[in-house]
Amino acid sequence: MILFDWCSICSLAQVIYGPLSDRFGKYRVITLCTLASSLACLGCALAQHACRRGYSAIYQRVPRLQEELRIRHGSGTFGKWLIQLARTDVLLLDDWGMGAIDSMTRSDLLEIIDDRAGNKATIITSQLPVEHWHAWVGDATIADAILDRLLQHHHRFTLTGDSLRTEQAKTMKKEKNKPPS
Repeated sequence: MILFDWCSICSLAQVIYGPLSDRFGKYRVITLCTLASSLACLGCALAQHACRRGYSAIYQRVPRLQEELRIRHGSGTFGKWLIQLARTDVLLLDDWGMGAIDSMTRSDLLEIIDDRAGNKATIITSQLPVEHWHAWVGDATIADAILDRLLQHHHRFTLTGDSLRTEQAKTMKKEKNKPPS
């Protein structure tokens, strides 16, 4: 059962990354939409396409990032992890703006993004419109710095339509109600 056209997603990834391949690291791809499942699929497809072209990628859900950062600071591995993130070709930050962040996470996010700005690609998936990111970050100075670095060279995609989860539920319901043959 195919719920979305994977070839179309991969074609879109080629359209996005194809012309940018010589300058791959200079761009941030920001995907926005009101459909969580479609958004995550597109972000992952873009990261997977980069991997197939020989680039490295890391996926991180932002709501879980706060705990990850606390653990890394506590174990003394934060500095090493920052270097690893800075060297990774593509960083996918999924569910940006889904929950509140504390001051330490704000500062760490700035460090992560600053290390990558202009050098490596960062894909951000968010249901929160860019206009509300400043308020989500919570500190005007840090928000300005993060947004300045992210929005320098970026491509923005706004997705609309039915959620993949809704379509999947409809398909499963039809199959359930179908009389046995």
